Amino acid sequence: MRQNQFEVFQLPGQGHLAIKTGFNWPAFFLTWIWAFHRRLWGAGFALLTVWCLLGAAIIGVFQTHPVAATLLGLAFHLTAGFRGNHWRSKSAEETGCRFRARVPGASASDAIARLIHHGDELPPEWRFRSASGGLRWVPHHFQQIAAIAWLTWKAAFRYRLFLVLLGLLLLAVVALPALIKDDGTASGFVQIMLTYTLASITALLGLATLWLACGTLARDIEECQMQVVAVKPVPRWRIWIGKWVGIMSLNAVLLLLAGGAVYSLLLWRAQQLPPDEQEKLRNEVLVARASVREPVEELSVADRERILQERLREISRTAPDQPPDLALMRQQIEEAYRSYQQLVNPGFVRIWRLDFGMAANRFQDDRLYIRTQFNAAQTNETGTYLGLWQIGPTNSATPWRQAMSLAADTYHEFEVPPGLIGDDGILTIQFINHNDTTLLFPLEEGMEVLYREGNFGLNYARGIAILFCWLGLLASLGLAAASRLSFPVAAFFSLGVLIVAFSTGTMNQVIQEGGILGINPDTGYILQPDLIDQIAVGIFQALLAVINLVRGFSPIDALSTGRSITWGELAAAISQIVLLLGGLFAAVGITLFNRRELATAQGTQ
Repeated sequence: MRQNQFEVFQLPGQGHLAIKTGFNWPAFFLTWIWAFHRRLWGAGFALLTVWCLLGAAIIGVFQTHPVAATLLGLAFHLTAGFRGNHWRSKSAEETGCRFRARVPGASASDAIARLIHHGDELPPEWRFRSASGGLRWVPHHFQQIAAIAWLTWKAAFRYRLFLVLLGLLLLAVVALPALIKDDGTASGFVQIMLTYTLASITALLGLATLWLACGTLARDIEECQMQVVAVKPVPRWRIWIGKWVGIMSLNAVLLLLAGGAVYSLLLWRAQQLPPDEQEKLRNEVLVARASVREPVEELSVADRERILQERLREISRTAPDQPPDLALMRQQIEEAYRSYQQLVNPGFVRIWRLDFGMAANRFQDDRLYIRTQFNAAQTNETGTYLGLWQIGPTNSATPWRQAMSLAADTYHEFEVPPGLIGDDGILTIQFINHNDTTLLFPLEEGMEVLYREGNFGLNYARGIAILFCWLGLLASLGLAAASRLSFPVAAFFSLGVLIVAFSTGTMNQVIQEGGILGINPDTGYILQPDLIDQIAVGIFQALLAVINLVRGFSPIDALSTGRSITWGELAAAISQIVLLLGGLFAAVGITLFNRRELATAQGTQ
């Protein structure tokens, strides 16, 4: 039968009171009702107040975001569940009850019976109230992890790391926008207040996380403090996880403080912009906008082979003695088809049909924003290129038309009136090239339509959560390195891994050229790859496959352009960054830590 832990108190008169430690399910489900039933008046009124405020926030702010409302409610109920038994124990002591022992038992009556049976001769382990001191409210199975996390916090305060980091973060939040003045426009303001500030915060916390992760485990081993902990009945994997939880809880507090300061300053300083720039800021940045793109149409295999056969017949007539390179010809056909979709010759029209699907009715009356980019085959004297934009159904008698002169090689965003989406959910965009040169609209980034999907506050919170996921990965990396290496070597190794992760361009080049030797400068041909090249290509392909799992999550860019960070993206970040890649580092680190001989750690490093 499963044994629970009970704190048994001696009542002021006769009898005993047994209170189970760990999670309290009645408190989780009933919260303030349970507290009043147990005569916990202070906790009951506090829970009732928070319950009312939470209900008002859900109705007023999170009504259209059921996932966020569910998470807030779950956090409220979990707090009551985790703290419920601790509140009961504290209330019992305040009413004069005296703690006797911490007794295992199947039920409260069973724990009291065991205590009475032993009398004054209690087992030594019963006399200690909790192995985690002030962490009695933590579930029993997690108390060892919580104790290690608390020791990590104490070490951070002992070395003044927390205070130093807090000062640097506040300096980055307050001093950076003050030193770097924006140009008075919404884009310049956002570049300073969001892009630079959040990037500085992420860099500071990232480096501090690596330093603390490498130092807290490696130095504990080198200074023989870990040997004292390891001889206790605490599995080494719980020590490792406890270190990670301590580092991440420290990051959570610092990131919340810095992120909250950035958000508050952003809203406050936005009021100092000119009225037209404030309007642009509210519509284009301080929102959560989703986008719709035209799907890239690939050339079918049948069409590609048909074109290939036509070209082969042409070659057989003109150059029968020249053997054709089929792979090269297929590649040229693919590139020609992509060019056909991207190029707009002088006087020609390019049409995009963007499908909003079932959501078209929701955005029929909302503002839409066209975001476009193009390249010019030849530059002109002015650097701008004239084009006529026509947006709306093709059978519409009054489509939206606007002639614009736009610069090449840069993004442009302009607003179009609502009501232009057709009854079939398709938004039709036409562009007529009125220039003497060909314009190229990239398939992936040449055209997209942005529309409002949510508010900025919740979008900002999801972006901060993704940054927190990145810090979790860095903490796992640093702890994994420190599980086997000394502090300086672990820090050097961790930085080396980051440098490799940022070198995706070099790895892509090696893969494309088929090896590390590259191209012969005399002939211009790719050198014949040898065994070393084949091994290098295989390693780089494997590294890119891992890096590509996490490199696509960039919340700072999304926030600075008003892009929506969906709950699905946040879930993907948690699963791929923290659970998958971070879990891989954790598995390696725990394995190395379990096999490490701590007694000889000083002499071998």
